[in-house]
Amino acid sequence: MALPKTVRFLSAIMLIAVVVGAVYLLNRHESDAEKQYTDDAYVQADFTLVAPRVAGQIAKVLVEDNETVRAGQLLAEIDDRDVQVMVAAANAEINSAQASVESINAHLLQQANVIQQADAAVVADDASIALAQANLQRYRNLAKDGSGTLQEAQQADAQLRIQQATRQRDQAAQGAARQQVNVLRADLKKAQAALARANAALSSAQLNLSYTRISAPVAGTVARRSVRVGSYVTVGNPLLALVPLDSLYIEANYRETQLVGVHPGQAVRIKVDALPGVILTGRVTSLGPASDVSFSPIAPHNATGNFTKIVQRLPLRINLSPGQKAIGQLRVGMSVQPTIDKTDGEERQHVALSH
Repeated sequence: MALPKTVRFLSAIMLIAVVVGAVYLLNRHESDAEKQYTDDAYVQADFTLVAPRVAGQIAKVLVEDNETVRAGQLLAEIDDRDVQVMVAAANAEINSAQASVESINAHLLQQANVIQQADAAVVADDASIALAQANLQRYRNLAKDGSGTLQEAQQADAQLRIQQATRQRDQAAQGAARQQVNVLRADLKKAQAALARANAALSSAQLNLSYTRISAPVAGTVARRSVRVGSYVTVGNPLLALVPLDSLYIEANYRETQLVGVHPGQAVRIKVDALPGVILTGRVTSLGPASDVSFSPIAPHNATGNFTKIVQRLPLRINLSPGQKAIGQLRVGMSVQPTIDKTDGEERQHVALSH
């Protein structure tokens, strides 16, 4: 039975519409969609690993798993008896070095008196030489006119020579006394350096003593706690992690073909797999500089004849809008499904994908 002309006409129009629609959809680029969705997204947080800065045996653990702590709160204590010994030894070194400095300063004061004595001895020698010279001249004159003997003149000459030798000896002692000042000053610098080194050792020991008290560097929730009383810990070995649940964000991995026209500030609707019916909101914060595979030790790209092109994914950071009650139920690692609204904030400057 033949169909009416109207039915045939409408059927033809519908067929043409289906064909045109199929051609349009097949040739339409993925980035043309106003909504960009992915299920490759997860809740993330910039958690902090807490590790000791000195080695030792754990004496106290003051937090439990999943406990919320504030910044600066004491988490654990390391047995500090070994470090206390180091502090005591450093204090003893300081006392010894300080005593050396005081002793050398006292020797410098004493040496000033020695120099004065040496100076006085040289002055006395000069006076004795002057007297001996006068006596020698007098006895020589007496010997010439017969009033004195040659022996007396010879004795006066010998006395002059003795006084001159004594002055040379005292001048040498005077020089040695002055030179000793330089030696003592050098010893003083050495003692002062030893004192500074001892003070530095004390500061280091006191710093290590403070490190035996392990405090929370940031506020957060305790996770991955491996520290136990009695266990021996080493420097840099993580004891626990602090997860700041009040600073969660979404890391979404979008296909590169979806990111044309996506830029910071655009609104995002977020479904959480663990919270059916809950819709969170957020905004695009930034686009990662490279795909995750770009940082792989073995590059997945190749230039062989068997090359197969694979669409890459780039990480996108999405910050959650504050004031949403459901955020308190989120945990790091939860799967989410964000949808970016590209029509939001179209007046903002677009960030080119090539950048």
